[in-house]
Amino acid sequence: MAKRTRGNHSPAFKAKVALAAIKGEKTLAGLAQLHDVHPNQITAWKTQLLEAAAGIFGSGSTGKETAPVADLKALHAKIGELTVENDCLAGALGRACAPGACRRSAAL
Repeated sequence: MAKRTRGNHSPAFKAKVALAAIKGEKTLAGLAQLHDVHPNQITAWKTQLLEAAAGIFGSGSTGKETAPVADLKALHAKIGELTVENDCLAGALGRACAPGACRRSAAL
């Protein structure tokens, strides 16, 4: 049995096969044999088509919440600020708990 390579199918081909699956004129097995793809792949394309279909007809709500757009500059500034603060606190902790300087270390 020869090893099959992965096929790269065009979006038009995927849409054609998914629409044929939605129409239901042939079974998934029949479509898979006709187009030489796995039935699970046809099911995945069909699901993608159905999920994206609502977005084609307008910019109305699709039922999914969109993630808020984050201001990357502000987030990078906050990361830098917290890193400096963390380094400063780590340095202060190192000086405060030097051997013999900390009550706990003297008790141990």
